[in-house]
Amino acid sequence: MRALVIGASGQVGAALLTTLRGRGHDACGTYGHHAAPGLDPLDLADHVAVARAVAAARPDWVFCPAGLSHVDYCEDHVDEAMAANRDGPAGAARATEGAGAGFVFYSSDYVFDGVAGPLGEADAPRPRSVYGRSKHEGEQAVMAACRRAVVIRTSVVYGPERQEKNFVYQLIRACREGRGFRLAADQRASPSYNPDVAAASVELCERGLAGLWHVAGPEVLDRYAFALLVCKEFGLDASRLSAITTAALAQKAPRPLDGGLKVAKAQAELTTRLRSPAEGLHAMREAIERNRPR
Repeated sequence: MRALVIGASGQVGAALLTTLRGRGHDACGTYGHHAAPGLDPLDLADHVAVARAVAAARPDWVFCPAGLSHVDYCEDHVDEAMAANRDGPAGAARATEGAGAGFVFYSSDYVFDGVAGPLGEADAPRPRSVYGRSKHEGEQAVMAACRRAVVIRTSVVYGPERQEKNFVYQLIRACREGRGFRLAADQRASPSYNPDVAAASVELCERGLAGLWHVAGPEVLDRYAFALLVCKEFGLDASRLSAITTAALAQKAPRPLDGGLKVAKAQAELTTRLRSPAEGLHAMREAIERNRPR
């Protein structure tokens, strides 16, 4: 397989490059705002440049984990959110269709309202935030633009990451610096280990399984409970963690509360194992220790 990863400097994109190359595929990648060695710059909003990059890569599959994921920022920047999460991916999907390739788009559990979760692929999206709406419209636009489209919804992605921005890294820093950390005990999701998301994505393409897929951790738990697991695995003092309500956080964008994703379809069809939060955190700690400079 020849593959192009648009947004390969982020945590899912980097995991995709590692997985693709590890499975013997020819993969190249681009970055938007965060440069990384071996990647080419590409503005997803520049449709001409994107079409040129797709044509030059001559891919069998294009993976597009690029997007704007700052949920509260999206709430005040609607046009920017739609450009990054809908229009940019749609343009890339059109270019991919023109190249005769397949296209993989990454969406979120935020396309749901978070009522009576976890939710499956057959449940109707009801986004409550601009971010969620931009991802849902992105799903629809990509599916319309490319016949071999794969839409992957995931949730609270964590794992080894060059930029160290995800939730687990934020919590580790706060605990080691002795800072307090407030967590929503009424906000449930499906923490997803990024190497598993990448491996499942690649397997879907290898097997030509297009359509909509939920690829996330198999357990649903609240943010406070997940934080306690992080502290246990990384040997952190959990005494400064505070379990509060989502309302008390006063976040700008509404969050799905009783959320999470059903992953029975992916578990039944794929050989890739989706690890539980405890298993994923253990693998993440081992990966960090293995890659630490000696």
